[in-house]
Order: sequence, then structure tokens, then C-alpha cells
Amino acid sequence: MAEQRRPVYTVSGLNEYLKDMMEADPHLRSVIVRGEIDNYKHHSSGHRYFSLKDEKGTLPCVMFRSDAERVRFPLRSGLQVLACGRVSVYPRDGRYQFYCTHMMADGEGALEQAFERLRAKLQREGLLDEWRKQPLPAWPKRIALITSPVGAAVRDMVRILGVRWPMTQVLVVPVRVQGQGAGEEIAQAIGLVNRRTDIDLIITGRGGGSREDLWAFNEEAVARAIAASALPVISAVGHEPDVSISDYVADVRASTPSNAAELAVPHQQEVRARLQALCQRLAAAQRARIHNGRRDVARLQDSRVLRNPKAVLEDGRLTLDSLQRQLGAAMQARIHQGRLSLAQNQLAPALHKRVREGKLELARLTAGLDAMSPLKVLGRGYAIPRQGERVLTSVEGVEPGEQLDVMVCDGVIHCQINGKEKRKWQPKSKPLNRL
Repeated sequence: MAEQRRPVYTVSGLNEYLKDMMEADPHLRSVIVRGEIDNYKHHSSGHRYFSLKDEKGTLPCVMFRSDAERVRFPLRSGLQVLACGRVSVYPRDGRYQFYCTHMMADGEGALEQAFERLRAKLQREGLLDEWRKQPLPAWPKRIALITSPVGAAVRDMVRILGVRWPMTQVLVVPVRVQGQGAGEEIAQAIGLVNRRTDIDLIITGRGGGSREDLWAFNEEAVARAIAASALPVISAVGHEPDVSISDYVADVRASTPSNAAELAVPHQQEVRARLQALCQRLAAAQRARIHNGRRDVARLQDSRVLRNPKAVLEDGRLTLDSLQRQLGAAMQARIHQGRLSLAQNQLAPALHKRVREGKLELARLTAGLDAMSPLKVLGRGYAIPRQGERVLTSVEGVEPGEQLDVMVCDGVIHCQINGKEKRKWQPKSKPLNRL
């Protein structure tokens, strides 16, 4: 029995076969891998290339830009992570690698779940709705900073507020921002500040740190205190990629504490420049108004009413005379029209009688004319002889053998003349055939 021939693959064909086989495996389509990031590279395209390693092996990985932008902490070599994704083969190099789609720091899985549970709960209650957000005051007189009294965050906020708008007073409310009980202190401080009547705005937050360091701002007590605040609240927690529950509940989310200070107050230089621009516009408007006023005064000085005040009275008199003439003519026309109407009303019975008599006379004449109609005569047995367009009224002018048309009431009879005889009597009136 001949040995069955085995297929021969090209290199790329075999790589594609292995890729299809691995991607068809349900166990390799969704994998969670725990390991340490190694050889981390941030490519100019935005993709991240790295390896995940443990004490016994290394796994090549790639994370595309769209997935990497959702990671909430900076990636670096040496970081212990949990990576989610799929395993496949890159056909060009013929090696398998891990395509990472999600990543979290190892040990943060429980925190992430707690974070999402609380966010979903607050969202169901409507505490994250946009309609609840309060606008920030344009010119806050006093701002309360609920944060740690030590550290770079509070110093940066105080410095930026003083540079941008030194007229604003800053009240630092010291609280712990991490550790056991920090969330309760922050919530109590928000409540205490709301009892004061001299505060216009609250900024609460802290500088950057790990998820555990920032967790005080993910506690339910802090979220509910912010939601219940009658004063506008800016949340400024960590760095720009960091997102906390307080960011969702607050009226405004700042990417950093420094950014919160920038959002809280205007810059005095910008306000000064705007005031200068308004002053210039006001001065220009005043100059234009003065110029237009002088032009109007010069025009009025040459006006006829100032040169000859009596001219206005003379024009009024002429207008009054014209109106009197028009009024008199209108009154005469109205009187004439009234007289005509009165005369017409008096003549109306006589006119009605004449109209009735005219109608009767018209009916009599119409009946007589109808009786004298040639068609009526033909209907009584008479006929009209014609030769062409000529109506015959005498035997003269026709000869035997000629054609003759005789018109009767319902048509024309075509005849031939066999002879003629002239009578010696004449009718006393016009013949009927002349009608």
C-alpha cells in the first residue's frame, strides 16, 4: 500500500494555518494572564509592545493604541499586572503573541469591581445626571480647599489662585486624603463647609498616587456628601488619567489640583485685557456719538426752522387752508349725493311702473315678430321658391327647363320648370316670400 502523500506548506501558509487554529480555540480567545511587564516600548503609532514574564517564562505582547488609551495608570517595565486578551500568531514573524485588550494592576481587581458597583448604584439613583450639575461662580470671593494641609497639591492650588485672582480668599480645610477613615473626614468637612454662608466654592482632591492611595475619593460617603452639597464642588483627584467616583458626582471634574485652581477663578490679566478692550470700545462709541451729535447740530443750524421760525406757522396755515377746501368739497359732494338719493327714492314707484309697462310691450312685440317669422309662415303650408341665392317673386326672369329650389318648413325641394303662366291680378300687400 502506497504511503499517503502529506501536504507541503509554504512558510506563510503554515503560519496562517496555525493562526486560524489558535483563533478557533475558545480557550485562547479570552485569556487572563498575570505577570510582570518587561521590555516595555511605547511606539510612535501609539501601540505598546512589551513582554509578560514570571520566574519560568516570557510571553510577547502587544496592546493597540485604542486599548492602551483606556488604561488608567501609566505602564512601565517592572509593573505587576493582570492582562486580558487573546492569543494568536503574527504570520509575518511566525511567532505567537498575546494581544492585550484590558489591563489592571495586580491586586486591583477587587477594587475595580467595588468601583464599578458603586458607580452603577449612584447612576441608578440619578446622582450622576448632568442636570444636577451646578454652574461655577464667575467671581468667587472665598474658596474652601478640602485636602491635605501638606503636600504639593495644596501649595500648587494656593499659589495658582493667588496668581490668577488674588482678590479671592482661600480657606484650607485640613483632612486626611488616604488611609482608614479618610473618606469619613472628607465627607464631614464638605458638610461643615456647607453650613457656612461666606463660602462660594469647594475644591476637594489630592495629588497623584496608586489606586489604593486615591481610594478615599471612591467611597460612598464622599460621593453622597458631594451630591448633597448646596455649594458647587470641583473634584481634583490625582493625575489626568485617574478617574474617581467623586469626579462623576462633582459639578466639575478637574484633571489635576492645579487645573482645579485654573477652573475656579479667572486670570486677572485676562480680565484686565478684557476690561481694557471694553474701555476702548466704550471710548470709541462715545467719540462716535459726539461726532454724530456735532454733525446733527451743524445740520440743524442750517435748517429752515431755525433760520425762519415763522415758516413753520406759514406752512401750517397753508396746510390748514388746503384741508378746509378739501373738507368743503367733500361736504358739498356728500350733500349732492344725498339729494340724488332722495330724488331716486321719490321717482322709484314711477320707474317701477314704466319698467312693468315696458316688459309687457316687449312681450307683445316679441309675439308679433314671432308670428311674422318666415319659419312660422312655412309651417302654415307656404313655400319660398329660390334660384341660387335669388328669391323669386315673379314669373319674369325664369324660363322653362331651368332648375328651381323650393324651400318648405322641413327642407328644400329641387324642381325643374316645365312652364310658366302669368296671372293678371296683383297682391295688395307685400308677398310673403319677401319676409
